[in-house]
Amino acid sequence: MKRLEPKILHYESLPSTNTEAARLALQGADEGLSVIADEQTAGRGRLQRNWVSPKGAGLYLSIVLRPEIPLIYWPLLTFMAAVAVHDALGKSCGLQTDIKWPNDILSSERKLCGILAEAIETDEGRAAVTGIGINLTAAAFPDELAAAAISLEEATKRKADRDLVLTVLLEALVNRYALLHEPEGPARILAAWKERSSYGDGKRVRIVNGEEVVQGVTRGVEDDGALRVETETEGIRIIRAGDVASLRSS
Repeated sequence: MKRLEPKILHYESLPSTNTEAARLALQGADEGLSVIADEQTAGRGRLQRNWVSPKGAGLYLSIVLRPEIPLIYWPLLTFMAAVAVHDALGKSCGLQTDIKWPNDILSSERKLCGILAEAIETDEGRAAVTGIGINLTAAAFPDELAAAAISLEEATKRKADRDLVLTVLLEALVNRYALLHEPEGPARILAAWKERSSYGDGKRVRIVNGEEVVQGVTRGVEDDGALRVETETEGIRIIRAGDVASLRSS
């Protein structure tokens, strides 16, 4: 069985935990190396966006993975991580969350956590650096994003314990990463994701990818995690990238 053994490297400040983890992976870092920073000065999110990361306001973690699964299933690393975060927040904080396709963690329909996986080529083979950013306090995001973002403290009405969340999260990542490598593992990860996400099926959504806009109802996901959206004019569209927003039923 594929067993992840996390080893933590802690920094007071980094430009980006993903960048540092990738640098170490290129130098031959073992799978499981986990880079944590109290702050990021140039954090990155999906679609090349900046990820605001003030000191002490969030959990900023990037882990080096060297998956032994077919490349078609590598997009499921973020699904695996999203399931792990969902489970960890439930276990450590008693907080029930939603997963917006593909991997944003929501509470009260506001973003609590973002996940970013980046593949890199190393002398030891292809690796994936998977970054996880969890808002612990309201200082984790600017005031103008307060309607779209939420902190763990606001969601739970109590002080966030970063060390506890980290410990439980790493444990969840170990378990879910092992599952991904088991027979039928990709299908089981997707099943776990769909159980935890309201976006998997029957959700009215609007997806924006550059200048293209797709609107319709979600109808499940493909084997590689791509979203199936039923549109009024084009039937089923397969979506592999874009910003998803839920639409209220009329």
